[in-house]
Amino acid sequence: MLAIIGGSGLNQFPELRITKERFFSTPYGDCSAPLTFAEIESEGKINSIIFLPRHGKGHRLPPHLINYRANLWALKEAGVTRILAINAVGGMGVGMGPGAFVVPHQLIDYTWGREHSFNFAADGYVNHIDFTQPYSARMRELLIKALNSAGLPFHPQAVYGCTQGPRLETAAEIQRLIRDGCDLVGMTAMPEASLARELGMEYASLCLVVNWAAGLADQELSLDEMMRVLAAGISDIKKAIFIFAKTTI
Repeated sequence: MLAIIGGSGLNQFPELRITKERFFSTPYGDCSAPLTFAEIESEGKINSIIFLPRHGKGHRLPPHLINYRANLWALKEAGVTRILAINAVGGMGVGMGPGAFVVPHQLIDYTWGREHSFNFAADGYVNHIDFTQPYSARMRELLIKALNSAGLPFHPQAVYGCTQGPRLETAAEIQRLIRDGCDLVGMTAMPEASLARELGMEYASLCLVVNWAAGLADQELSLDEMMRVLAAGISDIKKAIFIFAKTTI
């Protein structure tokens, strides 16, 4: 089963039929919002997709306070095996300005204080997952095919730098990320990606750049402008999700 993690409203398009919502309480607390179960038809077959708004309904949870462990555990309990994460990000890479779609292939984690693992067993066992390639190569390939089929221009690889938030970065911090090799900056890829790996779920990300990162544009960063770019890209995101969902069923 495929899950989409992203903002509210991604589950609202004609090709989907919403069947139910279910709230999960997990050993790690409550997930961000009820999971929305939907059905999609592909080649005469009806298959299920699950949607989860990581920030909760009404975007009430800042990135550093999201209960990532509860979210991923709930998806696993619901039978999810593959996750497509939708991320709004700042751009630093060449051509990765507002409105650009990007499929990252690597990430660097700058977060702190978040619960990054399920591996705190009483017997002391720790599962050191292989995280060399944080994103599923198979899912990235299918996502790239979906974007091509949708006729959407995109960048097929990038390094995502995950910062703590909720504030945006300083210009000096962005220069540091650039020196480290980052092309994108966001706040939600970690520990989402590594927790998915711990639970054996494939994970890929579709990023929409909503602003140039701090210090790379002439004007100050504007939340209103970021939201405008995000709203303008929602229909294309839904188009890509629909095609991707059919190819991964």
